[in-house]
Amino acid sequence: MAVFMRKSSKVINHLKSKMGLLGVINLLSPSTLFHHQELSVAAPIARTLRNPDADLSIKATLFSSQRFKSTKADKHLNSLNDADDNKILDFPGGKVSFTPEMRFISESPEERTRCYRVLDDEGQLIIGSNVIQVGEELAVKMYTGMIMLQTMDTLFYEAQRQGRISFYLTTIGEEAINIATAAALTIDDCVFPQYREPGVLLWRGFTLQEFANQCFGNKADYGKGRQMPIHYGSNKHNYFTVSSTIATQIPHAVGAAYSLKMDRKRACAVTYFGDGGTSEGDFHAALNFAAVMEAPVIFICRNNGWAISTPTSDQFRSDGVVVRGRAYGVRSIRVDGNDALAIYSAVEAAREMAISEHRPILIEALTYRVGHHSTSDDSTKYRPADEIEWWKLARDPVTRFRKWIESNGWWSSEAESSFRSSMREKLLHAIQVAEKVEKPPVADMFTDVYDLTPSNLHEQEKLLKETIRRHPQDYPSDVPA
Repeated sequence: MAVFMRKSSKVINHLKSKMGLLGVINLLSPSTLFHHQELSVAAPIARTLRNPDADLSIKATLFSSQRFKSTKADKHLNSLNDADDNKILDFPGGKVSFTPEMRFISESPEERTRCYRVLDDEGQLIIGSNVIQVGEELAVKMYTGMIMLQTMDTLFYEAQRQGRISFYLTTIGEEAINIATAAALTIDDCVFPQYREPGVLLWRGFTLQEFANQCFGNKADYGKGRQMPIHYGSNKHNYFTVSSTIATQIPHAVGAAYSLKMDRKRACAVTYFGDGGTSEGDFHAALNFAAVMEAPVIFICRNNGWAISTPTSDQFRSDGVVVRGRAYGVRSIRVDGNDALAIYSAVEAAREMAISEHRPILIEALTYRVGHHSTSDDSTKYRPADEIEWWKLARDPVTRFRKWIESNGWWSSEAESSFRSSMREKLLHAIQVAEKVEKPPVADMFTDVYDLTPSNLHEQEKLLKETIRRHPQDYPSDVPA
């Protein structure tokens, strides 16, 4: 070790003599690998905004964070007697001013972080809104996507209640977050979902039949029936398989984003999670990891007020989730999660910043889970029914967006009735087909992990098949043994 240190010292002294100490520091600094821009939205997005001087995603007041310049070691060597040293500490990470006051940082701001929205509850565009323009074709596709999601929730939920599938989980009240975020992304962006984002996969082209195959766990299911219903995944659509374990997908997304950055891909990673997920250590580790590595990742938190039966008031005392981004050096924004236009605009702007500036973005979408947490839950046991009803009627994101497209002359009651009827027929057919497809054989439980199956798994497979033969009444008759 001593020899190594002596050699290192000689190398550094040699470089200092050639370049100066500042040159050595700049040479070794990871920040020189990538160019960092000042806080701004790239030109293509800026042009779409009606008011280039507005605050949405252009000014630091909404997407507020800043990269502090690194300290310069040569200044310490040359200014030991500088009077300013009594006022400012040039500390790693940036200059810090001294103060004679003993002042604690308040545990909460005087005013809560404002929530970006562009459509009011009646679906009317708010005057002066900074919104990325959405044309008729895209708007109608977004709205029909939300209808498709509603239809899936209705019929699959009924199928579970009829005992035809074992489990289901709805997105009622959160349709806008699903579809509008998906619309703002590209297929090259890697999606790491929680479990309440099937609309993103639907938008990317996953068919109704593929959804049905997964929920019924038949031979056509890409997971070979190994996962619970609604645990979708698709390599083709760049949608990583759902995992029930809360928040594990968040650091995975950061790793994928860093890989995209290293490969110089013009794409980002996007991960979704609920307010409950922010109480997990993975969330905090991921934000810090992303900020330090400057990874192009978008964190989308669906803050629907409840982590199953745990309200946010029992989870944290901070001003929601959005303020946590700044603590880790992550640019953040709070958005009305029931406003599809606001969600679309925020995610499109966030994506451009994440990719062009190599930085993570945190989006907190305020919404409400109108449905039960899952088919295993009865939410009326822990929250009042009138609260649920109010959000369902007064703050429904699908109704709000419908009012907006109807006011533009892009939709009608006739189109609504026809599309809903057609979607119901198509999904009922997909369910009937999926239900009749043969189940995967028991042997599939022991494949796809090892290239050569080890002896202990062969033994387990043999014991399981023998048990099924001895006790057939305890196992599904439609699963080939």
